[in-house]
Amino acid sequence: MSDELVFVPLGGLGEIGMNLALYGYGPARKRRWIMVDCGMGFADPVRMPGIDLMVADTSFIEEERGSLEAIVLTHAHEDHFGALPDLWPRFKVPVYATPFTAALLEAKTAGDRGLRDVPVETIPLGGSFEAGPFKVEFVTVAHSIPEPNALAITTPLGTIVHSGDWKIDPDPVIGGPMDESRFRALGENGCRALICDSTNAMRDGVSPSEAEVAVTLKELIGKARNRVAVTCFASNLARIRSVAQAAKAADRNVVLVGRAMQRVVSVGRELGMLDGLPPFLDDSQFGYLPRDKVVLLCTGSQGEPRAAMTRIAFGNHPTIDLDKNDTVIYSARQIPGNEKAVGTVLNALVREGIEVLDDRAGLVHVSGHPRRGELVQLFDWLKPEVMVPAHGEAMHMAANAELARASGIKKVVSGFNGDMIRLAPGPAEKIDEVRAGRRLKDGMVMVEDENEALRERRKLAFAGLVSIAFGLDSSGSIGDDIEVELAGVPESGVDNVDIAELVLDTVEETVGNLPRARRKRISEVRESVRRAVRRQVEIHWGKKPRVQVFVIEL
Repeated sequence: MSDELVFVPLGGLGEIGMNLALYGYGPARKRRWIMVDCGMGFADPVRMPGIDLMVADTSFIEEERGSLEAIVLTHAHEDHFGALPDLWPRFKVPVYATPFTAALLEAKTAGDRGLRDVPVETIPLGGSFEAGPFKVEFVTVAHSIPEPNALAITTPLGTIVHSGDWKIDPDPVIGGPMDESRFRALGENGCRALICDSTNAMRDGVSPSEAEVAVTLKELIGKARNRVAVTCFASNLARIRSVAQAAKAADRNVVLVGRAMQRVVSVGRELGMLDGLPPFLDDSQFGYLPRDKVVLLCTGSQGEPRAAMTRIAFGNHPTIDLDKNDTVIYSARQIPGNEKAVGTVLNALVREGIEVLDDRAGLVHVSGHPRRGELVQLFDWLKPEVMVPAHGEAMHMAANAELARASGIKKVVSGFNGDMIRLAPGPAEKIDEVRAGRRLKDGMVMVEDENEALRERRKLAFAGLVSIAFGLDSSGSIGDDIEVELAGVPESGVDNVDIAELVLDTVEETVGNLPRARRKRISEVRESVRRAVRRQVEIHWGKKPRVQVFVIEL
């Protein structure tokens, strides 16, 4: 069989987050593989109560683990590298990353004994390495984190550009701008396919620069009379630097609040990305600072319940509090699905008389993803023969595909997680499907999606639990007291019926109505009581709770 070059996304196509892609080279039964990114996603708390995070189902490549050459990380956002601690032990192959990503990964896994020996190969910006039949080059782009990279993946069948997360920003505050000359050179040498970020493909124009946000932050912090708190994504070190520069200009001290931000800042300082700035203070020093001499940098821009800004808003942070006429700058965007949580936090601040400034007050946040004008620019530089939309929901990817066709790209292949797309040789097209989906991190355990425990948990969250315990003697009569516990069930139903009393009466009546011969069959007693209680509670509440019945032979 002849060699083929294939692309297999297991996460990130048809959704935002959980990015994980595979590139395979060789004949169908003897392909060698590399994995690009290993990201996590956050679970919907309604559909997945109690689930901490989601990762891609990697069953397909686990079966091929002996053919996996390497894992390559484009940058250090959680949706691109956050699942590595959970998934790397399944593969145990070398991990390649640029210095900031490697350092942040080391900080993230420092307390995990099982991950201390992850072989992370640090590649300089613009550097390259070889893994099996692949030569992988890191190409500098701009994004909302230090050292974001596209990848130029060269094989005997051509060069693929995997865009990663990117935008065109002439002044990203930290790091250089996008390496236009290298992208042009890749195009001149022949780009077989571009796998391209679609997040902002529905937005016209070009994204504003991070430097423009710095100007706005300086103005807003300079005008503030009392305390200022800024919440942003903890990984956005350029934003952190801009806030620190604005604080310095206003003769204010910066106080870091939140472990994730402290970790990023520590790595940034080690790599010289925060040179020229005064040391930041920690929250233990907050109480000694005058109101007009402090800028707080807080985690919690997505309303996370345990994050710093949320705890401050509800007055339960151990060391930080804000007062009336203080200012909070919301320097982030609401990730789809987090609108309610963010709104709850911001409303709590407003109720306390705190001024909340968001994008209505000026340019306090910019996206790290390309709009349509930037996409067209990249298409022109690379002139790819094939374009595959990636990193986005179906609408985003469809818009990117339409734009690529309008820009003159001859072949656009759209796919979703689990599709195997042949990029070369011959016409690019979908040729197969592999298992794809998600696994769920439930506490310390990785479980399958839609497992029985999760289904039970959803039922309990919706309609609660009634637990009943009683004994039956040899004659089939109820012995001592009947024990009833209600969890997630109201005390009273319609017409003020006491639900616990209703359950007690139903148990006694149901057992009493059973013939004595049937009362000796414990399983039958248990099921009769369960059904009767569930039916009666529904009549008086309108919902069917889960009912557990424990019958003890006396």
